[in-house]
Amino acid sequence: MNSVERFQERRFGMFVHWGAYAVAARNEWMRNREKTSDADYQRYVDHFDPDLYDPAAWAALGSEAGMRYGVLTAKHHDGYCLWPTDQTGYRSRRDLVGPFLKALRERGMGAGLYYSLIDWHHPQFPIDGLHPLRDDPPADPRDIAVYRSYLHAQVRELLTRYGTIDQLFLDFSYVGHVHEGQEVWGGKGAADWGSAELLAMIRTLQPGLLVNDRMDVPGDFVTPEQYQPSAPMTVDGKPVTWEACQTMNGSWGYDRENRDFKSVGLLVRMLIDTVAKDGNLLLNVGPNARGEIDPSSADRLRGIGRWMRLHQRSIHGCGPSSFTAPPDCRFTQRGDRLYLHLFAWPFDAVHLPGLADRLRYAQFLHDGSEIAHEIADPDRPAYATSSAGQERGTVTLLLPTQPPDVEVPVIEIFLAPS
Repeated sequence: MNSVERFQERRFGMFVHWGAYAVAARNEWMRNREKTSDADYQRYVDHFDPDLYDPAAWAALGSEAGMRYGVLTAKHHDGYCLWPTDQTGYRSRRDLVGPFLKALRERGMGAGLYYSLIDWHHPQFPIDGLHPLRDDPPADPRDIAVYRSYLHAQVRELLTRYGTIDQLFLDFSYVGHVHEGQEVWGGKGAADWGSAELLAMIRTLQPGLLVNDRMDVPGDFVTPEQYQPSAPMTVDGKPVTWEACQTMNGSWGYDRENRDFKSVGLLVRMLIDTVAKDGNLLLNVGPNARGEIDPSSADRLRGIGRWMRLHQRSIHGCGPSSFTAPPDCRFTQRGDRLYLHLFAWPFDAVHLPGLADRLRYAQFLHDGSEIAHEIADPDRPAYATSSAGQERGTVTLLLPTQPPDVEVPVIEIFLAPS
């Protein structure tokens, strides 16, 4: 199994946004929104002391939810580093990266890291329209080449100190002076980051590592953020490997006042929808300043885990199907197993065109109980208590009135050879 195949087999991962901004508890973009100076931000750095940090507990919670890999923010836009880098003193008092990667590997999970190409603390990072100091920039000139060397040195550290890394999420370019639909002056891209050289170094150090698409050069997978693609993703009309990164409540870093959490059912449907479109879901948690995942996020992960315990074989190792799912449903498929996910519970029956000659057996996945089916004569008229026949080649699954007590019922269909 190559790196892409392993990535797609895992399908579901844990994104962790964590750093000194957890002390402020207003998420990771607070410096940008509030135009916070280095001096004012320093109090959060000084008081970031995660005494309850237990990466084994994080990994256990992710594993229980059915997550098969994790990605930690080694450095976010604020420039604060979670490992003992030799490049700056702007770093945590102890190594927070190594224990997280170790905890993932002990669970058999893939190990990934996030690194921000942006750095609002580095003295040579040129001020731009996203920088906290954009309204009152320092008068001293700044040299992006000095920062570029720093960036490359830090990525080299991460890829040489921590063993095999499965994926690297580099974030982000904003060329063309536009970010999220807003004009941004001083935007940066491949020439600023030295992206071609950086990618070549990454390939040399860890040839099997997958890199995302945010360096302003093509990567190994694309990264839609905070939206669900309407179809399998393509670039220039060709299918691509992709990973949707999503939050539970709209915030990436810890945000104490944000209670706009998605329900367990919605998160499960997002996961199913992603896999049905041949993507991965990287679902975020933002631990607090003491190093714990907040109860609302933990409860949702456990809720996803209850569903995944019974239904994970419709997710892990699965991908899209060539069959068209009925309305309010999604198909995933692995070999001769087809999985019908029912987002809305129909009355009495669900009709599956094109499967009359392929369906050998059907059962609920949560309990392994049989689902009866019929192939109605297409010419049968509707009369009284008899429904009309369906389009030729359609098989009808006969359902109970009450749905199973799970977030999304799944029917496992065993297919005969075509």
